[in-house]
Amino acid sequence: MLEIFKSSESGHLEKLTLKTLEKGAWINIIDPTPYELKEVSAVTDVEPDFLRSALDEEERSHIDVEDDSIMILTNVPIVYEEESYDTLPLSVILTRKYIITVCLEETPVISSFNERTARLFHTYKKTQFLFEILYRSATFFLRYLRQINKLSEEIEDQLRESMRNNDILRLMSLQKGLTYFNAALRANDAVLEKLLRIRTGRSLEGILDIYEEDEELLEDVIIENKQAREMVDMYSQILSQMADIFSSIIANNQNMVMKFLAAVTIVIAVPTVIASFFGMNVPVPFEGYPYGFPAVVFIATLASGMAVYYFWKNRMF
Repeated sequence: MLEIFKSSESGHLEKLTLKTLEKGAWINIIDPTPYELKEVSAVTDVEPDFLRSALDEEERSHIDVEDDSIMILTNVPIVYEEESYDTLPLSVILTRKYIITVCLEETPVISSFNERTARLFHTYKKTQFLFEILYRSATFFLRYLRQINKLSEEIEDQLRESMRNNDILRLMSLQKGLTYFNAALRANDAVLEKLLRIRTGRSLEGILDIYEEDEELLEDVIIENKQAREMVDMYSQILSQMADIFSSIIANNQNMVMKFLAAVTIVIAVPTVIASFFGMNVPVPFEGYPYGFPAVVFIATLASGMAVYYFWKNRMF
């Protein structure tokens, strides 16, 4: 999918095409075809490798600078299904005339820049728009982390009542999402720090012009990103400790069940042993006694009762 927008003076987004492309336009590319990449590369003079970088799901956050363009590749959060959190590479390419975003899928970060929010950003202010995208990415990380925290509390309440495999699998899914977030935020943090150190030079003049208000926005992005990293570390520790605690509880419950079954086995074995002795084909006590059978049953019951009392006193039941 290929969409081209440009902010108008009235604060709206004008939709353009490659044939009507104007300076200050935003080219948004989602899961492009080779033909679309070829067309964009020809019109914007951007290296094809730049355009293809974000199409690799395993690509890490970094910055690349070419002759007349700079690519800032960052990882943005995404939710595939309920409780299934992951990250995707998103590249933002700045040239002297345009800003280009490339991603494999449509993400909430990019889709949040639309006609309804058009007054909050300007496509022709390329550096500021770049920082707005990075800031929006950090806010979505924070939003999803709060969701993960809320879900973990719900799972904890359910596990307190009954431990089901489904709840434990949900907990593992949240832990996996936090792992992805942690790796992405750390890589993004390095990119943000590098952007903060960049100052306009001859090679980047007209491409990445960082003004004072832009630096303030970038600092806000760094603060939000660090806050997200701290939240990831905290929630990861909480989930890890929760998993350890419930693993210990499960092991303890298993030990209690095994102990109970062992006690029941012993209680049942006592009358079995007594009955086996009196069932032997040899002279035994009460052999000619008319009430021999009730006597044997009484002895077996008494012995079992004593075993039950012993185990109950030692809290094995």
